Amino acid sequence: MRKTVVILGASGIVGQSAAEEFLARTDYEVICVSRRKPDINSSRVFHHMSVDLRDEQECQRIFTDLPQVTHVVYAAVFEKPGLIQGWAEKDQMQTNLQMLRNVLEPLTSVAKGLGHITLLQGTKAYGMHLHPMKIPARERDERDPHQNFYWLQEDYLREKAGEESFHYTILRPQLIIGAPYGVAMGLAPVIGAYAAICREEGEPFSFPGGPSYVGEAVDARLVAQVIAWAAEAPQAINQHFNVTNGDVFEWRNLWPALAEILGVDTGPDKAISMARYLPEKADVWERIVQKNGLRPTSINDLIGEAHHLADWCFAYGMAEPPTPAFVSSIKLRQAGFTDVFDTEETFKYWLANLIKRGVLPAAL
Repeated sequence: MRKTVVILGASGIVGQSAAEEFLARTDYEVICVSRRKPDINSSRVFHHMSVDLRDEQECQRIFTDLPQVTHVVYAAVFEKPGLIQGWAEKDQMQTNLQMLRNVLEPLTSVAKGLGHITLLQGTKAYGMHLHPMKIPARERDERDPHQNFYWLQEDYLREKAGEESFHYTILRPQLIIGAPYGVAMGLAPVIGAYAAICREEGEPFSFPGGPSYVGEAVDARLVAQVIAWAAEAPQAINQHFNVTNGDVFEWRNLWPALAEILGVDTGPDKAISMARYLPEKADVWERIVQKNGLRPTSINDLIGEAHHLADWCFAYGMAEPPTPAFVSSIKLRQAGFTDVFDTEETFKYWLANLIKRGVLPAAL
């Protein structure tokens, strides 16, 4: 049976890897929906549609023309400039709810063969951005009593699934590392740009953050594999799953491996805000692009809003380490998905990928 998956947010970190994963499966036709065409590494043909998911009328026109869709991957998200503050603002929550509604209302009116939807959440579901988390956080824990768009989308999705008789799976990945640049949550381009500027100015690649702590991450390729598994697995029907690489990391221990890939020398720690530093070095980045024949990308187009995420993740400006944020991925393993990734290799792979694509300069 031929299947058709539509991937919303296909130019994002999860969406792009999900598109490549489904394109590798010849029984799926792939439709990518995003404002810009994703940079897909596949020889297979896919259909791309540029859609503003906030535009209800545009969505009505586009999605009522897709009766063949059998699977949906909803990896789209609306973030505000500055990133962090917007996580607690109600208009951002409502915008994200409306975007999902703008897709599913018209789509479910015509796609009567729709069988499964995957929805992305994250560890903010456990309140990690607001207060100390239970360690480890488990999917069976009671819903954390704070306002966020996850709960709004989830409640709507559950109601819609009951009306239309499709199944769903909700994934909660930790810090996701992947290919795209110019997105809200892409750390690899931020790290790569910082290293390139350090090298250009003859400065060491010093760790720019604050107190040491241990965290978790997940490779976008692994998330994509879970999405493809969940689309077919009976064990994933109407379930939540935390998703991690399966190991832990600490930034200072990771830093030398990043330096090796990027061709820079490490140095003593030096607290630097990526949110301020990178925009201030726009002219240096432009010089790097020209000197190395890179894709003609401005610093703002390269980093998106992820320089704010970098400050958060590096604990820049914090006097004490951030509270631990560990999630259990046992439920996913017990359900039958057992693949894992090495986090150091994850960072090295995606930095090398950005170099190969001419987004970052190669090591000398």
